[in-house]
Parts: sequence; C-alpha cells; structure tokens
Amino acid sequence: MTAPGKRWSTVITGGLDRTPHRAFLRAMGHDDRAIAQPFGALVSTGGSVTPCAMTLAPQIAYARAGLEGAQVTPFEFSTITVADSMGMNHPGMRFSLVSRELIADSIEAVMTAHGYDGLIGFAGCDKTLPGIMMAMARLDRPAVFFYGGAALPGRWRGEETAIVDVYEGVGRVYAGEMSVEDLDDLERNGIGSLGSCAGQFTANTMAMAAEAMGLALSHTAMTPAVAASRSALARHAGETLARLIADGGPLPSDLITRESLENAAATVAATGGSTNAALHLPAIAHERGIRFTLEDVGAVFERTPLVADLKPGGRFWAKDLHAVGGVPTVLRALLEAGALHADQPTISGLSIGEIAARAAPPDGAVVRKAGSPIRSTGGVVVLTGTLAPAGSLIKTAGLARNSHEGPARVFESEEEAVAAVRERQYEAGDVLVIRNEGPKGGPGMREMLGVTALIYGQGMGEAVALLTDGRFSGATRGMCIGHVGPEAAEGGPLALVETGDRIRIDTEARRLDLLVAETVLAARRARWSPRPCEDLPPTLSKYARLVGPADLGAVTH
Repeated sequence: MTAPGKRWSTVITGGLDRTPHRAFLRAMGHDDRAIAQPFGALVSTGGSVTPCAMTLAPQIAYARAGLEGAQVTPFEFSTITVADSMGMNHPGMRFSLVSRELIADSIEAVMTAHGYDGLIGFAGCDKTLPGIMMAMARLDRPAVFFYGGAALPGRWRGEETAIVDVYEGVGRVYAGEMSVEDLDDLERNGIGSLGSCAGQFTANTMAMAAEAMGLALSHTAMTPAVAASRSALARHAGETLARLIADGGPLPSDLITRESLENAAATVAATGGSTNAALHLPAIAHERGIRFTLEDVGAVFERTPLVADLKPGGRFWAKDLHAVGGVPTVLRALLEAGALHADQPTISGLSIGEIAARAAPPDGAVVRKAGSPIRSTGGVVVLTGTLAPAGSLIKTAGLARNSHEGPARVFESEEEAVAAVRERQYEAGDVLVIRNEGPKGGPGMREMLGVTALIYGQGMGEAVALLTDGRFSGATRGMCIGHVGPEAAEGGPLALVETGDRIRIDTEARRLDLLVAETVLAARRARWSPRPCEDLPPTLSKYARLVGPADLGAVTH
C-alpha cells in the first residue's frame, strides 16, 4: 500500500514495469516497507575541500534519523563545492559563480531521474547556498534548506579574528607594517573552528535570507557550526521534511514570492550583509518565474533600517547574534519597524510574522531596537549613474565616508590590479577600476577580496575607491563598488574609462558618474571593440555564451 505523500517516487516503484527498479532498491537494503514509503533526498555539498563543508556530514546523519523516524526512506547524494577560500585571487575564482549553476543543475538531474519526493539541502560555502535554493525553487517539491553553520572566530594576541584579518595581514606585510613571522602566527590562529566565515559575509547572509523566505527552520543560520544544538536542529529538519511530504507543502512555490524575496532583501539591508545577495536573490526568483531585479533589491534596501551591528562593517560575529536571539530577533526588529511582510508562510507552519513576534527582543547592542537604528536605510545600497546605467552595489555599513571623487586608474583584469597594488602603484584619492571581470567578461564574475584586503592592509582602505564589473566578497569593506553594469565585455560605459578620467561616487545621492563629456565618450565608443576571446576551458566557454547580466542574477537559462 502506497504511503501518503509518495507522489514522485511512484515513477520508480509502482507497477510491473518497475520490477527491475525495485530489484536495485532491494540490493541497496530496502525492504517492502521502505519501498512503499515516500523517498526523501539528503543533498549535500559536504566534503573536505573547505572548513565550511566539513561540518555537514554529522548533521546529515541526524537529519537522516529524523526522516527514518517519520517513515520516509532516506537517500543521500552529493554535489560540488567550489570554495572561494581556495579560489580567491587566482583564475580558479572564475569557477565560483559558475558552480552555483552546476549545483542547481546537478540537483535537478538527480531529483528528477530518481523520483525523490522531497529534499533537504545541506550547504556551507558561499555559492552552495543559492545553488541549492535555486534547485528547490526549480523543482517545486517539498524542501528544507539547512545551513551547516558559521565558524567561531579565532583569537590572536587578545583579539578575536577571522579570515579577513589574515587577508589584510598580507597587505600589512607588503606595506612593511607587519613581519612575516607575525603573519605566520596570525595565519595559525585566524579561524577558530570548522564552519563558514564568522561574520556577516556571503554564507551567513544567504543563510539568513533562507530563514526570511521560510525555506529554513529558525536558528539554523546563526547557530555556530560546532554547537551541540545543531544535532537536534538537523533531526527536526528531517521530521519537517516528512511532514511537508505528507501534507503536500507548503512548497517552494508557496514560500518564494515577491513578498518573501523582499523579506530576504530586508534582512540583508538590516544586517549590512553581503552584496552577493543582490545577485543570488534575483536568480532564486528567476527559478520561480518572478522578475526580481537589482533595482527591486535596491528599493528594499532603501526603505530598510540597518539594525544589526555585524562584521565586517560592525563589531559583532554570527555567534554574538545567535546569543541574543539569532535571525528571529532581526525579524522582530524589522516587524516593529514596519519593514516585514508578516503574513508570509514558512516550513515551520508559522508565518514569518509569528516567528518574529515570538522572538527575543533586540538587545540594543548586537541588534538595535526599531526606534534607534544604526542608520535609517540599509547597510547595502544600489548606485546608478552615467558609469552604471544598470546599477552597481556598495556596502555602506561601517563606511567611513559617503563620497569620493578622483582620477581613474584602469586595470584590465584582477591580476593586473593585484600586481600594481602590491607595488603601491597608486595614489591616495585614486579610483581603481578593474574591468573585464563581469559574468561574461571574466567569465565568472570573480570576487576581489584579495585586492581589497591588500589595500586595507597597506593602510589605504579609506584613501582610495575601487570599482569593478566583478564581485566583492561579503568580507570586503571600504569604498568598494561591484556589479557595475552593463559590464565592460558588453560595451558598458566601464569599457570606455581611461586612466586619468575623473569618477564621482556619492552614496548619499546613490550616484556613480564618469565625469567625461558625452562627445568624448561617443568617440571612444566608435573605436571600441570587444576584447579578443581567450582560449577558455569548456565549462567557462559554455557559461560565457549562456550567462545573462548581473542585475538579473547572472542566470544561464
């Protein structure tokens, strides 16, 4: 007799024609009862390629037990992780954003081919989170998103540290302000445990977004990766998927709506989260047929107060937010500020407003009360102007100044910029322009944490600006503008900038302008031609042909 919720897996188990399929299932140790039950997939990006991924396996075991206890037959499979930690500052970073699409595609392939009735997706490193959420949106089967958790900060000479301090330490060595021996000591103490980066960088930002969209259980985002309570959270995730399968939902199509996407964007703004969220939220929306652009994200940022004082722009870590109530407390502050669509459903059975109302109140330090925000608008803003007609992004949380005007110093690639910065071939007041690093031009839209951290380590982080059609890490701070669109490879204004041109950045006015006469730009445009195509690996070549613009999420279909 077929169990309730066994919808998709009957294509594998039902009828005479599926006798061979059942034989394979029996060879895997499944009996009549297991075959008759719904099939639940445990999809993991775990492995030993990065600290972010190494916490997933034990948590998966508890989720498996939760499924088995609720009469769902579990099946485990894995997909990839391309770790920004290993890919940063060399050509391997081109594969980081590409991996998001590969993850979504691979999960779709296995889920469809094997007929699983639902899935729990386990993610740790940056692009694994949106990749799994995109697959969930695309498949529209019962789904639970589960984040592996953040690392604890390290401790060095009496101060808490994280990986951004190690990156900036390299710059301090180049500047003669730190010895190689001190940097070696910092390297050995810079990260406190397994888990994802400890601040409000991309992984924690997108984990928070998953809670805000209702795809994840409360407290899975900010509970540290090594916390004992994660075992119970994982078991509850298994039980929750079983309930969703039996009840037929809510499905991702019920959860991923314009309103829930706006809730997710609000948490990014409220916490000074990663600019990468403005790339990933439109991509997740695209999988549900919702047009949610960089402009839409920016509109949410404008009306959302910055209430959480989190690193890299602020003072506190993910563990500190967990200690005062986690994501629900941020949601409560947003609810009280009138910045949350409270009626949106979640996998818990509660609305997002009910979760917020039951949360611990803001403590006033890690999370400010609605009436006394750090600033009245969000910690991430969208800039437009003559240099960015399709928009650009800057994280303003912790920004020491609101404007900058200076001469451009143009680099045709990240490698060019890094080489110049190492040798201090720039001046205070410059605007460093790194182009040909967009989704098509990179290809792959590389992150620039290496170069920004070098600049900060040299003590010049507040003296120059940097802009690119590539991306910045969630750990980046300072006057750094990414996602400049249209990208240079598509002939956007960024392609026409020459060294010495003056550029004006005004975060209060939300403007990014190239101060060059239109007649001069017209002449340059007439001379411009795309860069010759380099000999790319097959994966990147295919990606470059398919990928769309950053303001629409850089999607490939």
